[in-house]
Amino acid sequence: MHFTKPAWVMHKDSTKSDGNPKKLSIFSVHVHPDGSRIATGGLDAKVRIWSTKPILNEASEASGKPPKSLCTLTMHTGPVLTVRWAHSGKWLASGSDDESVIIWDHDPSARGRVWGTDDVNVEGWKPLKRLQGHESDVTDVAWAPGDRYLASVGLDSAVIIWCGFTLERLRKLDQHQGFVKGVCWDPVGEFLATQSDDRTVKIWRTTDWSLEAEVSKPFEDSPGSTFFRRLSWSPDGAHITASNATNNKGYVFIAAVITRNTWTSEISLVGHENTVEVASYNPHIFLRNPAAPISTSNICSVVALGADDRSVSIWQTKSARPLIVAKEVFDRQIMDLSWSWDGLTLYAASSDGTIAAFHFDSTELEGIAAQEDQEQYLTKFGFVPPPLPEGYSHESKHQPADVTRAQSQAVNGSASRAPSQGPEKVNILVAKRAPKKRAGLVSTASASIPTNRVPSTAAGPVPTPSVSTPQVNGTQGPKRVQLMQVQESKPATKTTQAFSDSFPHPSEQPFVDSAEPWPRHADLGQPMDLDVPISAFESGTQSNAKGKRKASSIIDLTEDNHKTIKARTLGGDRPVQVHVPKPISSWSAAPPTSQWASGSAMGRMEPVLPAPSLLSYISSEIEGSNDVLEAKNVEEDGKAEVAFVSGKQTEWLDYLSSPALVVKATSSYCAIGTEDGSIHVYTHNGRRLMPTLALGAPCAIMEGCKNALLVLTTTGQVYSWDVKKQKVNFGPVSIQPLYNLSPNFSLLSAGVRENGIPTITCSNGVVYAYDPALSSWVTLADRWWAEGSDFGQGRQRANSTAASRGIQASLEASIAGALDESAAEKPRPSWWSAALTLGHLETRMHSTKLLESPSEYRQALLMYAKKIADEGFRGKAEELIRELFGPVYWRPGRDDSWSATVTGLSKRDLLREVLSVFARSKTLASLASQWQDTLKKALNDDH
Repeated sequence: MHFTKPAWVMHKDSTKSDGNPKKLSIFSVHVHPDGSRIATGGLDAKVRIWSTKPILNEASEASGKPPKSLCTLTMHTGPVLTVRWAHSGKWLASGSDDESVIIWDHDPSARGRVWGTDDVNVEGWKPLKRLQGHESDVTDVAWAPGDRYLASVGLDSAVIIWCGFTLERLRKLDQHQGFVKGVCWDPVGEFLATQSDDRTVKIWRTTDWSLEAEVSKPFEDSPGSTFFRRLSWSPDGAHITASNATNNKGYVFIAAVITRNTWTSEISLVGHENTVEVASYNPHIFLRNPAAPISTSNICSVVALGADDRSVSIWQTKSARPLIVAKEVFDRQIMDLSWSWDGLTLYAASSDGTIAAFHFDSTELEGIAAQEDQEQYLTKFGFVPPPLPEGYSHESKHQPADVTRAQSQAVNGSASRAPSQGPEKVNILVAKRAPKKRAGLVSTASASIPTNRVPSTAAGPVPTPSVSTPQVNGTQGPKRVQLMQVQESKPATKTTQAFSDSFPHPSEQPFVDSAEPWPRHADLGQPMDLDVPISAFESGTQSNAKGKRKASSIIDLTEDNHKTIKARTLGGDRPVQVHVPKPISSWSAAPPTSQWASGSAMGRMEPVLPAPSLLSYISSEIEGSNDVLEAKNVEEDGKAEVAFVSGKQTEWLDYLSSPALVVKATSSYCAIGTEDGSIHVYTHNGRRLMPTLALGAPCAIMEGCKNALLVLTTTGQVYSWDVKKQKVNFGPVSIQPLYNLSPNFSLLSAGVRENGIPTITCSNGVVYAYDPALSSWVTLADRWWAEGSDFGQGRQRANSTAASRGIQASLEASIAGALDESAAEKPRPSWWSAALTLGHLETRMHSTKLLESPSEYRQALLMYAKKIADEGFRGKAEELIRELFGPVYWRPGRDDSWSATVTGLSKRDLLREVLSVFARSKTLASLASQWQDTLKKALNDDH
């Protein structure tokens, strides 16, 4: 056995710019079916693809050919917890704690430098589709035999089955009562197994997705602290080896071997000193006696275990002891294991940020059965897989030419390390080109994925589906068509057939030096010239257009045209309907709102605010107009439609990929918050005023005032933007500090001012606002002041003026409770009323200044001055005078260190009114007289 641990395979911390980058945890590793590359997923939220030849061959590593790093994929927003290649090798599935699964497809035009980094993508992969359905971290995914299905599991306790061809969601299994952390398929295709923190392994029938069996005995005392519970099914279909099992009431850590059909666990793999995290079977059946034919009594399997004791063990079912135990291979626990398809190399990934490879000679793992014999052996179970979706073809070939060659050498005992042979090339995945005359248009109107899977042409030409559609330039096709390259039919043999016609053998691909500049667009070898009819003034589609423009749609701008043409609006021809909001219980394209904010067990912020209920219709009317922004969530087809209606005319409409939870329309903009945590902002004409904002959590509250937009997410984050300037009023802040004030604290309502200041009304009788200048939440209004202030809200209702009905008065009224008559009878300190009144008015002055309410600020200032005058507080009066007067020698335009205004009002003009109040006080009359003279001289000098 040859052991290697390449230091250059890492997910590094991009925030570290020094020469020793920090290695981040690698959670998953998987080998491509052709063995030329591996994929890894890590804490940096990236999927990385690496060449295997430099890992296994020192000369290749030293020469740098083929390149070590092939591609870096960056679409996930959270740590990537699992990566799995499809059996066909065409697609790669990755699951993340951003609650999504992404299917990656090879894209020859996506090569080049990775934006924002020094990485270069030698080969390109594009996100084919994002599979959304989980409500928490996706911990594991697995492809069914032949890629018929894809299963994903996560911390939402759900198992989701996706079609392996259309990528549509087929079924959600939710019978687990704990985090699901592992999934594997029966190689026959009859069953699916999942393992969960509820201390069970559940076996599901693939015919109807019902529960076949539940195994719990070996896991009754298993610890719940493991990152994963990855299990594996033996290639002969006879056993499942499950991780995180125990014996002797939890004191002995084992891997449990579960027998098919009886679903009992009588066999244990004992030896690890800590919890077993992952089990992975070698994909091949081994013959006990290579000279004898394959039979039940003459076969065995090889399984590898990775544990939290930092060791890897490899077992063969014909022996009671492990073949190999590699102790302390890593500095931290093993997260994932993956065998190469030739069965001779095992890759292991650890949370310490490294991977290791164990490469065996054929003499060490002798007796590999031929692939044909293995497939024939599995037919004894008599399972007939379900038919494929119409229009799709089975592309999976488990045995490429190099694998077949390695197996035949292994049987003859003459196998050598395949990666060390042959020229220095990497199996670059590029689509073969077809002759120009063999291009056809295939309908994608009914497909649910951006790019349909190309049917295999191994057995013959691809039939073009017949569609009844209008003709464009004589070429038949629907409104949405996809140009697909169709290859000539060639007979194929099993020894020369690669995994897919789109994936040639490495010998067919010359090595491309990464230093060469990559073209932005790939040349497909045939030009596309489609003359599409355009009618700018007709809403109807003419079926007989045949590529010609209508005469009425061509305007001669050189002549006077007296005929007025009515301007069009997007959706303006649609009648306005009256809608009644109805609750939606489930949504086909997104997770239910009520469960979205269920929190994450892997570092996501805990929910603070409840998400709004998902309704079929929500709307927001612009104050003082007949304009309404409305959103309709159509439950039947999973469509979210947004429309802006003025009177009886639809001005514009748009469609969103996620259901709308909240909408807000002001005189300046229209905003929509969707369930996936996105914010969409439009003008009144339907143009996107800002890019789509991705907040990472659904919007719980959305408020607006002119150009200001306020959003509170379910995780308690507060965002405030100036939509006109397209910038934030302040950085995102959390309301979590407010929730720490009392155990029964809750938020009642929220609002926003024109200047972007948010106001939060809470259950403790206090209104808070965030002050960006102080970087802190401040108190605007408090029910406490009603206990003794002369200007408490309860005492001011009878004589309220127009000024008192401003924003500050409204906030104080919102928290005012019933006046407690018994409070007046309580014994109070002698200065109780004066202290609370002054404190109340000082708070009101600060609040109205923050809220930019000049009339209320002036009123509060004069009330404050009168109270000081009544009490005769000379020290407070002199302080207030100096604050409003400013520097004695200040002159406009000469000194900018002092602001001469407050809330837009002149401070010295306000001081004149304050001094008039002080002049009527016996205690403060002389002070007022002195400052009146000083103020008069200063104002005269100003002019």
